[in-house]
Amino acid sequence: MPKNKGKGGKNRKRGKNEADDEKRELVFKEDGQEYAQVTRMLGNGRCEALCIDGTKRLCHIRGKMHKKVWIAAGDIVLVGLRDYQDDKADVILKYMNDEARLLKAYGEIPDNVRLNEGVVDEEDAGAHDDYIQFEDEDIDKI
Repeated sequence: MPKNKGKGGKNRKRGKNEADDEKRELVFKEDGQEYAQVTRMLGNGRCEALCIDGTKRLCHIRGKMHKKVWIAAGDIVLVGLRDYQDDKADVILKYMNDEARLLKAYGEIPDNVRLNEGVVDEEDAGAHDDYIQFEDEDIDKI
């Protein structure tokens, strides 16, 4: 049998999540960047996001964040815009819930953006309205 020459396995790669406890400085957008809300995850390190400027873009999650920072639908992210492709962008940073609330309080994100909620598709919006009421019939007639 071959000897193990590495420093550990899968659990070592995961590491400890000690960075979550620390408060980090709030990062604002610069030119060439935009705030966006993730509408759906597509897999393969990509997602679809609705930018604050109203454009829906296909976003690529950068390698530094891949498998380390988990992004879900409804999260607020900072994306880097591409000069040569307007319909594509790169996810630079994911804002935590408290950071997204601060951005909304500072007026960076408009008030119509809903935070802390998954984005609901138009098809799923009316799914809970399927209520059927049956009339009472006399059980003896059956």
